[in-house]
Amino acid sequence: AKRAVDLLIAVPALLLLAPLLIAVAALIRWDSAGPAMFRQTRLGLNGRPFGILKFRTMNVVEDDAAVVQATPNDARVTRIGALLRKTSLDELPQLLNVIAGSMSLVGPRPHAVAHDIHYASLIPEYTQRQNVKPGITGWAQVNGYRGGTPTLDLMQSRVSLDIWYAEHASVALDFLIIVRTPIELLRNRDVY
Repeated sequence: AKRAVDLLIAVPALLLLAPLLIAVAALIRWDSAGPAMFRQTRLGLNGRPFGILKFRTMNVVEDDAAVVQATPNDARVTRIGALLRKTSLDELPQLLNVIAGSMSLVGPRPHAVAHDIHYASLIPEYTQRQNVKPGITGWAQVNGYRGGTPTLDLMQSRVSLDIWYAEHASVALDFLIIVRTPIELLRNRDVY
């Protein structure tokens, strides 16, 4: 049922948003040198690697053993990138990941592999968040944990919410999260 809901929402959304996606890609290319989109390795269901698609928001494209999280006033973030990150429009290419089956609309947000390795060594239950497919939005995001996690306490709180979702996932909960996501996007908390 979850896969059917993903496809019933993601395919029409991608078709409806196609003009916006093209416009965003053009703005990125106009604003800075480099590709409009990039693929970064993330760990998905059961820790399987996949290539997440995102609009490029920085002057760098990192996908190695040392991926640095964005910080407030980060010099790597482009002008258009700052707007995309604040509005989460940089995540829209992940609709293609949903259609391909490596992601779901709702699930724990996947982190860079370097961050997974780092936090798994500090938070014993960290990998339990990978018991479900990662999502474009999730329980942690609609409960105030969207954006950076500069402290271990913040990551621990996010992971606890992700694990709660993994243990209680249902189509009804997914719909609740989908409905709450636009409200959370308007708050722009801790996003840079």
